[in-house]
Amino acid sequence: MKNIILHDKEFRPFICAEKIDQVIANMAERMNKDLNKEAPLFLSILNGSFMFTSDLIKQITIPGTQISFIKVASYAGTCSSGEVKELIGLKEEIKNRTVVILEDIIDSGRSMSHLLNYLATKNPRRVVVATLFHKPKAAICQVPIDYSGIELENDFVVGRGLDYDGLGRNYPDLYILNT
Repeated sequence: MKNIILHDKEFRPFICAEKIDQVIANMAERMNKDLNKEAPLFLSILNGSFMFTSDLIKQITIPGTQISFIKVASYAGTCSSGEVKELIGLKEEIKNRTVVILEDIIDSGRSMSHLLNYLATKNPRRVVVATLFHKPKAAICQVPIDYSGIELENDFVVGRGLDYDGLGRNYPDLYILNT
């Protein structure tokens, strides 16, 4: 792995794809065991979670599993904008269902808090939160996380679905901003 340039910023290699793959495999194994009798609806948060969702869902063996997508955004450049926008809504009925939210990264917690409040109005049986990456030091809103992959410091990262103004999502490894 070598440094990459996205727009005006340089990023250095941080976490290799093999380590991320193992974390996802472990998470899938736990979910298969924990949620086996629930026929959950996996709700993938676009755009960033598309890679995490794809990698995870291929390893989910729970009967009756369904998947859907919703888009919630609060980022502009390298910082959270502080404003949450629901861009694409949920179409499936979730009343009395177990919903598993799949998120690429939870940092400020604003988007997740907004989404959890929104889903609560739909009366699901329960909502489970799974995130590939988590930045606890960036938290402004505390949200419950049932499955957390890799804990990060409050640094800006790209790759594995995460972007910098639209670039970098395609890298299988995770890169950190060179400061």
